[in-house]
Amino acid sequence: MTKISPFTVLLAAMVLASPAIAADSTVKAGIEAWQRGDDAAAVAIWRTLADKNDPDALFNLGQAYRLGRGVKLDLAKAQDLFERAARLGHLDAQTSLGLMLFQNGNRIAAMRWLKSAADRGEPRALLIYGTALFNGDGVTRDPVKAYAYVSRAAAQGLAPAKETLAQMDELIPLEERQKGVALAVAAAKAPTVTKAPPVRIAAPKAKVAAPPQPTVTAKAAGSWRVQLGAFGQRSSAEALFRKLSAGAPLAGKQSYLVPVGTVTRLQAGPFESRAAAVAACAKLSVRGQPCFPVAGR
Repeated sequence: MTKISPFTVLLAAMVLASPAIAADSTVKAGIEAWQRGDDAAAVAIWRTLADKNDPDALFNLGQAYRLGRGVKLDLAKAQDLFERAARLGHLDAQTSLGLMLFQNGNRIAAMRWLKSAADRGEPRALLIYGTALFNGDGVTRDPVKAYAYVSRAAAQGLAPAKETLAQMDELIPLEERQKGVALAVAAAKAPTVTKAPPVRIAAPKAKVAAPPQPTVTAKAAGSWRVQLGAFGQRSSAEALFRKLSAGAPLAGKQSYLVPVGTVTRLQAGPFESRAAAVAACAKLSVRGQPCFPVAGR
């Protein structure tokens, strides 16, 4: 059986991992200290809150130990802090803990945390857990579910997921891929919990940009769209829409270019209902285009 290298996928996920948190009040003061290069002050703030089991502070302090900033690098301490935050439901902590455990060879424990994060839609967790399902690493092999998980990660614009999905296209029969697409679409239909966008720990003196607003080409009826990916260059998103809009199911639809941080999300619509958006995604996904429905703003 051909396997997809988990180490290549893991390396990509670790490189892409960013110490992101949803923070406010005192925790945010630690972020501000971190951003201006005062790592010791940031650590002091987070340590006090971590002692009170604040999940954001636990995760941030874990990142400090993982990176060796403001404290001596200590991966064992970082893992312990991530686990405490993960048990409190912190999404980034669950993902980071799973990645660390996987890297250390504890794949059964890693899969438990990565599945938890993947089921909440975290793209790196979706990628790693999906790859493990394909290879049978720490979980029972299931190519259909593997394709579904990696498809959901690719639909969020995660570049290593797109590369892994392309490999799976060569290794998984079309019938199984179609079943995987159906599972991915069904997962996209499930209600999600909306939370405030994360504040990212950036390099010293980095500026936090104001929340971006979506740009659209024209006003139209309908409250649902399909998301087709995220791109580092706006021109790439525009090019993909021009290609896809030439035929069904996007003929006559308009593009929505939604800037999020350094990437641009490509959405298309409008669709009159979630069911219509799901049906469009099903048609596009069978043709290899990652896609999932989103509510219009």
